[in-house]
Amino acid sequence: MPRLKDFIELHFIILLWGFTAILGKLITIPAVELVFLRTLIAALALGVIIYRRKTQFWLGRTNMFIIMGVGLMISAHWIMFFASARISSVSLCLVGMATCSLWTALLEPAFTSKKLRFHEILLGVIILLGLYIIFQAETEFDNMLGIGMAVGSALLGAIFTIINARLAKKHPSTTITAYEMAGACIGTVLFFPIYAELFTETGTLSFAMNGLDWVYLLVLALVCTVYAYTASVKLMQKISAYTMNLTVNMEPIYGILLAWLIFNENEQMTSNFYIGAAIILFSVFIHPVLDTYSERRKKLKEAFPEKVVAGKD
Repeated sequence: MPRLKDFIELHFIILLWGFTAILGKLITIPAVELVFLRTLIAALALGVIIYRRKTQFWLGRTNMFIIMGVGLMISAHWIMFFASARISSVSLCLVGMATCSLWTALLEPAFTSKKLRFHEILLGVIILLGLYIIFQAETEFDNMLGIGMAVGSALLGAIFTIINARLAKKHPSTTITAYEMAGACIGTVLFFPIYAELFTETGTLSFAMNGLDWVYLLVLALVCTVYAYTASVKLMQKISAYTMNLTVNMEPIYGILLAWLIFNENEQMTSNFYIGAAIILFSVFIHPVLDTYSERRKKLKEAFPEKVVAGKD
């Protein structure tokens, strides 16, 4: 049974995840260089954890390439995420990222035997309405591009989360993450020549960091990535998946509140932003509730088919 301190730790972990976009904006180097350093430090730290815990490391050549391939997707996900927060705002970035759970619900049937549900399609349409309201209010190209990149990042996040759910049933979670961080790091390095040629003014990479940048980077890599991930996996042994997923939906709320406190971003937000964000967050929160209701009706229908058909349930 979970204890009060378990729920407190869970909310602390989600607060850290919400803080990730803040750190991405505070660190002065560009998003691509930031992802490279974050994944490199996280991979090395996870390697130390695996060694000390004597966790299984070698998963076979085929599995290694598959998992590191997922890491390439994570690299693109994080680059778009940090770039979104940098060119627009943390609040807009997190609203776009809030679509991740709905993307997961819509895409999961393509990877598993799960059937697509009507309420998931409906919620997807409602989220598109919320995004349309926000886009309609934005006249600056950077803001529109930023939230578009956040939604794209959320889409990639949904895909690799679905894949990870299948991988975690076969291999140790810490080892999976270590391979994925290594793959993300290598993927970012492979992207360097294209990035330097087409997306930088000088044609060179920028790793010029001050002391505060290194502090923020270590917090991002070790606390928000390595600690938050391993602690969340450990908590899932005590807290149900439903409770975990429902609570994780607080991430954009925490992130937007932190952005308001640190950057005073409320001055940049229009009324359409709040309306659109409220619609999106409502859809995100109501999704697990409707999922639970749908599962209960399904079980009730299987147990008492005559009563359900007759409308006496």
